[in-house]
Amino acid sequence: MLRILLTIIVPLALWVWAFIDCLTTPEDQVKHLPKPVWVLIVLLFPPVGPIAWLVAGKQRGLLRTGAPGDDDGLPGQPVRRDGRPLAPDDDPEFLASLKKSNKDHEDMLKQWEADLRRREQELRGEDEPEDGRKS
Repeated sequence: MLRILLTIIVPLALWVWAFIDCLTTPEDQVKHLPKPVWVLIVLLFPPVGPIAWLVAGKQRGLLRTGAPGDDDGLPGQPVRRDGRPLAPDDDPEFLASLKKSNKDHEDMLKQWEADLRRREQELRGEDEPEDGRKS
């Protein structure tokens, strides 16, 4: 049973995983050869192709070049020094935007309340006092 596992299932799993990884890797992370060539190598030369892809085909972890975050997350999303996305509660710009947004919403609410008071006065008639009692 162990012999079947080591000779058939493990290489097959490695081949499938490397093929999917190769297909889903962005072009700018592929090293040494164009991406279509790597796909062919992985497909046509198991288990050597998948092992070659794992070793030399893709920029991985700390070996990535370029600015951190170029290939991670959403465009414009802040990143930490290690290239991982920054959590929203750790991002000072995001927190500042929440405060500004909160202030904008409060101002809008005050404007709506003033407009509502004005409309209520118009409906009651401008002669009546604000507390609703008739004189």
